[in-house]
Order: sequence, then structure tokens, then C-alpha cells
Amino acid sequence: MIHVRPVERGDAEQWLALRSALWPEDDAAGDEIARFFAEPGRRGGLLPEAVFVAVADDAPARLVGFAEVSRRAYAEGCDTSPVGFLEGWYVVPERRAQGVGRALVGAAEAWARALGCREFASDALAENEASARAHRALGFQEVEVIRCFRKTLAGAR
Repeated sequence: MIHVRPVERGDAEQWLALRSALWPEDDAAGDEIARFFAEPGRRGGLLPEAVFVAVADDAPARLVGFAEVSRRAYAEGCDTSPVGFLEGWYVVPERRAQGVGRALVGAAEAWARALGCREFASDALAENEASARAHRALGFQEVEVIRCFRKTLAGAR
């Protein structure tokens, strides 16, 4: 059995492990988690604004997933502003296809709705078909596929 709740300071180590599984290249994850807990009442404009965790009722209880959410002024395919945005979403492999991801996204949607958002958006890498299937299973509509580019500016200070 699992239940979903807002992340707590005592979850930091397990949340970091789950974030590292989702984003292994993110070297600043520990700093981002520390910043998240540093000023709990002042998260507007910081990512994420809220985090929900799925807790397995095993003994001892452990985190089996998370959803990080924010509000964005704009999201592709959306007509309203602000838009609730699913910044990150992860469920441990052995708990997938059991409703954990659905429960996390449901909590994220309720959070956005309570803050006045009328639309909820997300994104995934173009080649991540598993994520695309999971999004579609939860009622998301694919609205756009984009390619992102970057360039280092020589001489920038």
C-alpha cells in the first residue's frame, strides 16, 4: 500500500536518491533539495514550488516515487496562465504500473487547481516513449515536439 503526501525534510536523503535515478547527470541535486527546504514559505519563482512523494507502508516506510511541480507563465499548447507544470516525475521500477504515478500526478494536479491553474502541462524527451505512454495514459495530449539548441558565447563574463 502507498500514500501520497508533501515531501518533508526527513525525506531529503531518499528524495535525492530518487532524483539521482531520474536525472543522473544533475550534480546540483543536493543543493537544490537544501534550497527547497531552506525557505519553505517563499518558493514562488523557484523550481520546484512543491514536491509530492509516494510512501510505501513497508517497515520501515520508504519513498517509491515523487512529483515536482511548479507554475509557469506559459507552456506549449496551453491557452491559460499560469499553467501547473509537472517538472519531474519518477516511480521506482518495481512500483510502476500499480497506480503510484497516477496518484502522484493526481496530487500535483490538485495542487495546481487549488492555486487557480486551469491547465496542467508536462514534457519529456522526444525519445522517451515510456514517458509518453505514461502521460497519455493519464489523459495528457501530446501538443508539440521540439528540438532545443544551445551555444556558448565567447567572451561572455
